[in-house]
Amino acid sequence: MTALIGLLCSDGVVIGADSSATMTAGNMRTIEQRVKKVFIVVERMIIAGTGSVGMCQRFTNAVQRAFEEKKFSSLKFATDYAKNLSATGKIDFQHTGCGDGKFGALVAFPHDNNAQLCELAGTDFQPELKTPDMWFVSMGSGQPITDPFLGLMKRVFYKNSVPTLKEGIFLTTWALTHVIELNPGGVNGPPQIAVLPNGLNEKARIIGDEELAEHQNSVEGAEAHMALYREILQSGNAPKQEAPPAEAPKA
Repeated sequence: MTALIGLLCSDGVVIGADSSATMTAGNMRTIEQRVKKVFIVVERMIIAGTGSVGMCQRFTNAVQRAFEEKKFSSLKFATDYAKNLSATGKIDFQHTGCGDGKFGALVAFPHDNNAQLCELAGTDFQPELKTPDMWFVSMGSGQPITDPFLGLMKRVFYKNSVPTLKEGIFLTTWALTHVIELNPGGVNGPPQIAVLPNGLNEKARIIGDEELAEHQNSVEGAEAHMALYREILQSGNAPKQEAPPAEAPKA
């Protein structure tokens, strides 16, 4: 069970995950423990997966080998890079007879001086690049909670824009905190977050504890600020939205 979040920002990419892995015996869950879910590959890529830990290990290692063998070099289009990521995973999984529907992933990678965000669907591992029109994605068992939350953030704050990296870290922290607190089973903290900034020589990095704590404090501040609106509603002084001007009658 897991919760993955990816944001394509104006100046880079943010990928985050919870920290819980659930062990099972048949169809029965046995124990839940903390594991690493967000990985940096060759200092230039971020990988986070949903599915078995073993398949995430295999995919991460396969991508690292492909990168070191320069299979991602000189690709003209970001979509070519995304197709190579999909093919790399599928070829490795086929070695042990593993079909589709077992594993999905989010990958951040650099192309043409910009960080790209690729979703490799859990149903068929087909690639999809995120764009400024649809700049967020979530995966895993927490998706029914994180998708509506991110959709609300987009509608309220980013109708005609995308977040910056700093804002993206804040939104990812907030969304992960939200799903962890509701906890649909097997999703627990702390949040794990990594960023890949735009730029030719920029490197991917994991957000440290101190920086994460700052964003968690900002989340608490934002929720406290929202709570104050209840007092405005109770006072009857809620601001009224002006009605849009009526259209002129058509001839």
